[in-house]
Amino acid sequence: MKRLIVFDMDGVIIDVSGSYRDTVRQTAKLFFKEALSWKNLPDPLFELEDLAEVKQSGGLNNDWDLSCLVISLMFSLVKKVNIKEIQTGFWEQKSGKEGKGGDKGDAAWIMHDKVISSCDVEGLAKFLITEEKPLTTLIKKKGKKNDKFIMSLYEGDVGSGNIIKQIFQEIYLGRNLFESIYGISPRIHKSDGYIKREKPLIKISFLDALSKDNILAIATGRPKVEADYALEFFNLRGYFSIVLTLDDCIREEIKIMKKEGKKVSFGKPNPFMLDAIADMNKHRVDNYYYVGDMPDDMVAAARSRFGFKGVGFLAQSSNKDILKRGLLESGADYIMEGVEDLKGIIQASET
Repeated sequence: MKRLIVFDMDGVIIDVSGSYRDTVRQTAKLFFKEALSWKNLPDPLFELEDLAEVKQSGGLNNDWDLSCLVISLMFSLVKKVNIKEIQTGFWEQKSGKEGKGGDKGDAAWIMHDKVISSCDVEGLAKFLITEEKPLTTLIKKKGKKNDKFIMSLYEGDVGSGNIIKQIFQEIYLGRNLFESIYGISPRIHKSDGYIKREKPLIKISFLDALSKDNILAIATGRPKVEADYALEFFNLRGYFSIVLTLDDCIREEIKIMKKEGKKVSFGKPNPFMLDAIADMNKHRVDNYYYVGDMPDDMVAAARSRFGFKGVGFLAQSSNKDILKRGLLESGADYIMEGVEDLKGIIQASET
C-alpha cells in the first residue's frame, strides 16, 4: 500500500505571484480604461498582499471570480451617470448585435464601453491611494456581494459576453495562446501573456524522490489547457499519475444538470476532485494527503470521504501569520513553510 499525495497547483507547484495574481490586478485596471480620470488610478492599483487577503477569505472558485469581486468593489466607489438609460436597448441585443468584432458578445462590449466612458473614477483613485489596504477595507464595509451591472458582464464565456473573463484571459495567456484557445482576436491586451512569468516552486529532484514511494496527483481549479501548459513547459507531467482540473468539475456539473436538473458546483471547497482521485486509487492507498495554500483547499480535504489530511502551504504568502490562521481555522491538520517539510509531516503523521 502507498500514500496518495494530491497537490493544488497554483501557489504550491507553480509560482503565480507574477501571473494569475497580477492578472487580477491588471484586469481590474483595464476594465475601467474608458472612464474619466482613468490615468489618475495608481499603478499598481493595490498591493498583492491586499489582494491575497481577499483571496484567502475563501468562497471564490477561481481568479475569474476574484476579478469580478474586485471590480465590483471598485465600481461601488465610481461616480456613475445615466447607467440605466445606457443599458436600455443594448442588453436585449446581447446575442445578436453585430459590432466591430461580429461575435455574439459585441452587445456586451458596447454596453461596457458606453457605461464605463460615462463614469468618473477620480473618487476611486483617491481611495486607492489613501487606503493602506483598500480591498480589505471595502470587503469589511460592503461584504462580497457583486454589483448587478458588473455581474451582467460576467455571464457566459469568452466571446459571448463575459467581458471580465475575456480581459483576464487576454492578459494571462497573451495574444498567440489566447487566439489558439478561443479562435478570436484579443480586444484589450495584444502582447505577451503573464503566463510566461510563472516559475516552478518544487524542484524536480524532490518530486522524483517523492514519486518513488508515493502516488502523486494534482487537483487544481485551472482549466485543463492552462494546467497542461505549465506541466509540459516545466517538465513536471511525468511525476503526477492523475491531474484533475476545472474542466473535470464542469463536465460533472453538466452531467448532474442533465440527469437531475440540479445546479451544483464541484470546484473547491467541494471535495469532488479529491474524492475522484482517491476513488481511482482506493485499492492501492492507505493514507491520503492534500497540499494546498488556501483555506478552501483545507475545507475540501476535511470534507472528503477518504479522510484526507490537509497540509497548508505558506511558501508564497506575503503574510504568513494571517494565512496560517486561516488555514488552521479551515481544518488544516499540518502547516509547512517549505515543501521539504512534507516528508517530516508524513513521518510524524504515521508514527
